[in-house]
Amino acid sequence: MSASGGGQGQRSGRFLGSLKDALVAASREDTARQQAAVAQRAASAAPPPIEGAIAAPASDAPPQLPAPRAEASPSAAEAAREARAPRVTAESKHLEADAPPTTRVVRAAKQPEAAAGSRTQLVRGKMQVARGAFEQDPVVGWLVIVGGPGIGQYRPIFEGNNSMGRAESNRIPIDFGDDAISGEEQAYIRYDSSERSFLFVPNLAKTNVVSLNDKRPTGAVELNQMDVITMGRTQLVFVPFCGPDFDWAALQEQT
Repeated sequence: MSASGGGQGQRSGRFLGSLKDALVAASREDTARQQAAVAQRAASAAPPPIEGAIAAPASDAPPQLPAPRAEASPSAAEAAREARAPRVTAESKHLEADAPPTTRVVRAAKQPEAAAGSRTQLVRGKMQVARGAFEQDPVVGWLVIVGGPGIGQYRPIFEGNNSMGRAESNRIPIDFGDDAISGEEQAYIRYDSSERSFLFVPNLAKTNVVSLNDKRPTGAVELNQMDVITMGRTQLVFVPFCGPDFDWAALQEQT
């Protein structure tokens, strides 16, 4: 290296050293000024000395201020909840206070007097049942279809004389589609309330014959419970309601 280069290096080194010393001195002055300002603020904020109290020895070191408390950064879940939650401001609170309430009070409408009188009433003691005149013929038994068209159906039997046939004009219409049954009065079932007995009477004027328990009667025969009547391709089982143990007349005698 040449002599001129060494001189330039020495001069640049002295220049850098002087600059470094100046920066260090400036930083010391700034530190001293900050410490003096902090001490002055602490002295002005300190309470006045109490008479008779022993003063604590002064320390050259400036008072240490508490370090600011670092706030923990919220987690991702908390940040998401905070973003979804609506912000409540003073204006929104004011509007909510002035807004009408959202809760509705519904009062039951008063029932009319007619509806109030139709409520179920509690009856104490023995209930008196009123028995008046029959509005229609009372049922005294049934015929249940167990074979042929209409199986599972039934027909009621009434007091007095009951004609049986396919037409609806009969008192016991067997109208389930069996065309082997005569349209009008192929047979009769008669209930006598005085004797409390049932009779089966075939109509001998008809060409279509009927049978009772596989027998073909030629006149009136007594009809008993679970007897089977066969008309055409239809079988009917007799089920009595009235009889020796009960009759509608007995109820009317009690009233």
